[in-house]
Amino acid sequence: MSPLPEPVRRLAAWCAVVLLVSGVVWIVVRLCDAFRTTVTPVLLALLGTALLRPLFRRLVRANVNRSLAAGITCVVVLLVVGGTGYVVVLALMESGKQIVSSLERAAKSISGLLGTAGSSLTDLAAHGRQLLSKFGGTAVSNVISGVSVVAEYIAMALLALLLVFFFLRDADRAMRSLRSFSPGGTADVVEAMARRAFAAVEGFMRGTTLIALIDAFCITLGLFLLRVPGAYGLGALVFVGAYIPYLGAFISGAVAVLVALADRGFVVALWVLGVVVAVQVLEGHVLQPVIQSRTVQMHPAAVLLALTAGASAAGIVGMLLAVPLTAAAFGIAHELRDRYASEHP
Repeated sequence: MSPLPEPVRRLAAWCAVVLLVSGVVWIVVRLCDAFRTTVTPVLLALLGTALLRPLFRRLVRANVNRSLAAGITCVVVLLVVGGTGYVVVLALMESGKQIVSSLERAAKSISGLLGTAGSSLTDLAAHGRQLLSKFGGTAVSNVISGVSVVAEYIAMALLALLLVFFFLRDADRAMRSLRSFSPGGTADVVEAMARRAFAAVEGFMRGTTLIALIDAFCITLGLFLLRVPGAYGLGALVFVGAYIPYLGAFISGAVAVLVALADRGFVVALWVLGVVVAVQVLEGHVLQPVIQSRTVQMHPAAVLLALTAGASAAGIVGMLLAVPLTAAAFGIAHELRDRYASEHP
């Protein structure tokens, strides 16, 4: 008999489990950081595969060879991503200077309302362009002096594209390999967890992309009707920010309101705020439940914690990957819970 009471032994067991899991997670994060040039393309390729798999399946059902279907899908990726990137960058370049000027005037007006307490905002507005030019000059010099960094990102993008091709073409073979490497008697469970995790990521990517398009269209239309300058650039910012849940919408919406406040006045800024809030309410109460009803639903606190952890681990890339990976983890947890509940009611 153990001299310790049963509650103490249970607590000790749970502490050991938590420490073990935390240690494994820490080691995995460190390894991913050490091999980020390999891990990042793999994760991005998985996200791209989850987003493009429906197109690939339709081509295969149309009796197109799997390799040819995967190649066509990758070409579509180049065209869509390249075209979207060109439109977003062009919109931001055309209206970027105007948006910066509007934010500068908004900071000055807010500092005027705050009086002496807003002197720091005035200083920031006065030196905003100077700081931006210095930052831009430093960035340009770093890019010029660090050609290897640019080459590294290009290589990672090409590797991700090639991995999308292989992931699409050889998905069935990969699943068979996963089953063969599973310990005896666990092949079905491992396959079910993998499919559930990938389905969660697939639903998240498709739903987020569709929601981002709807949000960007509605907010751009509202800004255009209210004659807010830089409407297309702000809409592009909304589209990109939609891939970072909550934080992206908050930041892009705040920028739109500040631009409207500087150029169109307080009343128009309130209308812009109403448009942004209405779109967010539409997203939260209609789009999210309808579009992503079959994906893993995560609590906002879990999403925010995942974003924070991703940002601390890998910056912006970590923020982009944090929520899909968390959705996959939730999918695995739900699969295990459903299986355990069915076997042990």
